[in-house]
Amino acid sequence: MGNIGQFGHLARFVGEACVKSTKRVKRPESFAAGVGRALRLAAKSARKTARMYGTPIYVSEGGKVVAKKP
Repeated sequence: MGNIGQFGHLARFVGEACVKSTKRVKRPESFAAGVGRALRLAAKSARKTARMYGTPIYVSEGGKVVAKKP
C-alpha cells in the first residue's frame, strides 16, 4: 500500500506506529570501571551459589585466606 497521505507525518507505512525512542545513550566507561563492575557481579553470583549449596566462601583478610559463610 505504501504511504498513507492522510497520516503521513504520523506513520510512514501501514501499521507502523509513531513512537519516540526510549533507548538511553550510554556513556563509555573506563576499562577499570568495567572490570570492577564485573568482579562485583561475579562475587554476587558466587555468594548466591554458595548459599544454594551450603558451602563457604573463601576471602583474603589481612593477608590470610579465611572461610566465611555467605
